[in-house]
Formats: sequence, structure tokens, C-alpha cells
Amino acid sequence: MSIREDLANTSLALTSAEAKIVQALLADFPMSGLGTATRLARRAGVSDPTVMRLMIKLGYDGFADFQARLLAEVESRLHSPLLMMEAKRPRGQSEGTALDYFHSVAESLERTRTAVPSQNYARAARMLLECKGQVVLLGGRFSRHIASMLAGYLVQFRSGVRDMGSLAAADFDVLIDLGKRDLLVVFDYRRYQSDVVSFARQAHGRGVPILLFTDGWLSPIAEYAGLKMVAAIEASSPFDTLATAVAQMEAVFAHAMENDGEGVRKRMEEMEAIRRANAVTLDVSESAADRPESRVPARKRRASKAAPKKPQA
Repeated sequence: MSIREDLANTSLALTSAEAKIVQALLADFPMSGLGTATRLARRAGVSDPTVMRLMIKLGYDGFADFQARLLAEVESRLHSPLLMMEAKRPRGQSEGTALDYFHSVAESLERTRTAVPSQNYARAARMLLECKGQVVLLGGRFSRHIASMLAGYLVQFRSGVRDMGSLAAADFDVLIDLGKRDLLVVFDYRRYQSDVVSFARQAHGRGVPILLFTDGWLSPIAEYAGLKMVAAIEASSPFDTLATAVAQMEAVFAHAMENDGEGVRKRMEEMEAIRRANAVTLDVSESAADRPESRVPARKRRASKAAPKKPQA
């Protein structure tokens, strides 16, 4: 869990002065925690010793320890592939880069499985299926492809699905038609994309509920999201893995299928009929290999076509 989540969801009994400090930290996070303890105390309207006592209560050795962990978290959120290339340079012997990578992704997948309460998957599925307006899907440079995958699944269940794809300036016009009946689904992983964050912030300002898929460092959009689905994305590569993000998205849809599949069967059947009518998919039962003439050896088919027809009597 991130420091921000710890502060926002602490179960500790805080005094009114301590609650003011937490509120001051969250109001301008993380910048509010990167100054001095005295500056934070003044901002919250409390004494310096109150800040120190709160840090101890939260489990830190003091304000310096809190600040060091905050700096490390901020640095992790902003890591670029170039920085991670050096940090993840192989050390010593290993069983091979490819297998090491698979192991690292498997470990992240297991951490993802336990990172989110199971009821969150049910809640995410309900948000997607029970939305009365449009479901708008958005992602960053790479994660927008996961948004498109979810859109492809979701359109089989319901109408009103809009995949934003790669954001352009004109796409912000979509905001004018969004409101409380709609749902914005965002995939945003570190290094968070400014235009995606801006779109989500403005949608939130218009009352649009937000379902966020993000990493353990939390996209800035987490501040506006009604539900956060967190995935572990670390891998033995300069690039974070999105395999865990795809698996998490598919897990949400699998839950929807399990619980609501029968309710949308008619829509799916009609969609399959349209696909068959337009030869969108190649069904095995209708493939060329199953046609009666395809079972005749090619040599005999050629001979049959070449043979002159007998005149009718």
C-alpha cells in the first residue's frame, strides 16, 4: 500500500491536531511532505512536536524516516526505462534472461492476485454493467491497448461503449456529453500520462464516476477514482510488465461473465448472427475444409472440370 493510501485509510485513532496534519499532507501530496517538519506544522496549524508524535504513531522512526520513504516512493513512480535499465542490469549468473523474466512476471502476478480484495472485482463488474449512460475507456501510450481489449469484451455485454484510443486535443470535446450517469474507465501506470490525468480530472469535475486500473504507486487519478484496481507491474526488464494488468482486466470480465452471462445471452447470440452473416469470423463448421466438395481429391476435381459434358438425349 502506498504512503498516500496509508494516510487516507488509516484506522488509527487520531487527535484533532493529528487529523489536521494528515489533511494537510493529502491536500498537496506528495509536495506537502517534502519540506521541513516545521513547514508542515505551520501549514496544518499545529506544533512541531505534534508532527513528530504523528509520525511515530504511523509507524515511522520520525519525520526524517517518513520523508525518506516518501522520496523513495516518488522516485519509483517516476522511473523511466533508461533509469531502470541501469538499475536492473544482470548481476552474476542466472538461468537465462527469458526465463528470469517469466519468473519475475509470475511473481508480480501472484502479488496482483493478493493486492485487491475479491469483492472489488464484483464491484468493478457491477460498475461496468450497471452504468446507465456511456462507458468511456481511456489509457496511456501502452495501457490504452488494454482499454481497447476491455472495450472489445464489454461491447458484447452492453451498448454505449466508447474506446477513446490515443487522446488527441479534439477528444476533450467528449467531456461536454459526460455526466453522473456515465462511467470513465482509466488504465494508467507509471510514468503517468499528463493528458490522461487531465481528462480524468475534468471528468471527475463533471461528476463522472471513475474506475481506475493502476499500479502500486498509484496514478494521480487515484484521488478522483471511486474504485482502484491495483496491479504489480515490476519485471526483470527496463520496462514494466502489463501482463498483470491484462490478467486483472480479464479477471474483472470473467467475474462479469460468471454472474451476468445468462442475462446478456440474447445480445451475444444476435451479435454472433451478425458476424456470421457478414463473414466476420471463420466458424469451423462452415470452413472450406468441411464443404463436401473439399473432400474430393484435387486431381479428381480438376479432371471432372476438364471432362466434356455428354449431350442430353
